[in-house]
Amino acid sequence: MAEAQLFVSQDEFTCSVCLDTLTDPVTIPCGHNFCLKCLSNYWDQSQECSCPQCRHTFMPRPELKRNTLLNEVIKKLKKTTLSPPPPQNYAGPGDVECYFCTGKKFRAVKSCLTCMASYCQTHLQPHYEGDALKHHKLVDPDRNLKEKLCEKHQKSLEIFCKTDDSCICVMCVVTGHNGHKMVKLETEREEKQMSVVREVDENEKSFTALIRCIEEAHRKLTETIREQEKRELEKAEVVMEQLKKEIEKLKRREAELKELSETKDHLHFLQTFSSCCVLPADGDSLSFTVTADFSSEDLRKELSGLTKSLEKISHADIMTRTPSAHEAPVFALQPPEPQSRDDFLKCEFVL
Repeated sequence: MAEAQLFVSQDEFTCSVCLDTLTDPVTIPCGHNFCLKCLSNYWDQSQECSCPQCRHTFMPRPELKRNTLLNEVIKKLKKTTLSPPPPQNYAGPGDVECYFCTGKKFRAVKSCLTCMASYCQTHLQPHYEGDALKHHKLVDPDRNLKEKLCEKHQKSLEIFCKTDDSCICVMCVVTGHNGHKMVKLETEREEKQMSVVREVDENEKSFTALIRCIEEAHRKLTETIREQEKRELEKAEVVMEQLKKEIEKLKRREAELKELSETKDHLHFLQTFSSCCVLPADGDSLSFTVTADFSSEDLRKELSGLTKSLEKISHADIMTRTPSAHEAPVFALQPPEPQSRDDFLKCEFVL
C-alpha cells in the first residue's frame, strides 16, 4: 500500500527561539514545542519560566521531556518534504534587533508598546494568534522604547495632560492629575499639527502681502523716475531752444557793435552807442534751475534700512503667535500733489 502524502506547515516544526528546525523537541504544558537546548538555556537566563511564544508562566519549572513522536516525524520529513526555515533579514547597523532572538539576531518588524519589546517576524506570531496578546499595541520598530515609559510608574505613556502640557501614563491619571484636562496622544498631536498648518498659512499671507507691497512700491518708484526724467528732458529741450534764440540775438548784437566800432562817423557813433550798449535787465536773463528733494543716495539708505529689518526678521526666533493677514506691514509710495511749478519739479518719496 502506498504511503500517504502528508502536507504540513513549515512553522509547525520550527523552534521560535533559534528559528531553525526543531532538534530534540520538547513540548511544554501550553502546547508549544521547542528545542530542548534552546528552551533550557532560555529558562536558565530568565527570572521566571514562561513560554517564549505565548508568554504563559509556569510555577514551578516544568520537567522537560523529549517528544519522541514529534522527533520521529521530523526525522522522516527531513528526508522528504521538510526544507530549511524561510530566510529572514539579520539586523544590521541602524536596524532594531529582535529582543527574543538568541545568537545572531534578526531584524525586528514590530515593537509592542504593551510588552515594551521588539520582535522579528517569527517571534511576532503569538501576537496575532494568542488571545492574550492580540490586543497589544504594535507599532513600527522603535529603538527608543524606554522613552515611551513613565519614569515614575514604568507604564506606557498613553495620555496627554493639557493642564500640565505633558505625556502621562494611566497611573499618573489617578495619582497626580485629578481634575486635569486630558486627551489621547493622537488628539493632541492632530490639534498641534493643525495649529502649525494655520500658523504657516498666516505667515504665508503676511509675507505675500509684504512682497506685493514691495513690488508695487518698486513699480511706482520706477514710473515716477521715468516721468521725472521725461519732464526734465522736455524742459531741457525748451531751454535749449531758448538758448539757441538768445545766441542768435547775441551774434546780431555782436555784429552791430563791431560795425559801430569801425564807423568813421563820429556823430552816428555817439547817437547809436547809447542804445546798443544798454545791458539787459536781470529779469531778462535766461535761467535754468532744477529743484528736487528726490535723492538716489537717500533712497538707497531707506532701502538698506528696510533690507536690514527683513534680515533681522528672517534670523529672529519665530514666536508662537503670528499677526493675521490684516496686520501685515504695508509700505506705500505716494508722491504729494504738486501745488506750484517748483513743487511739480520736486519728488517726495515716502516708503
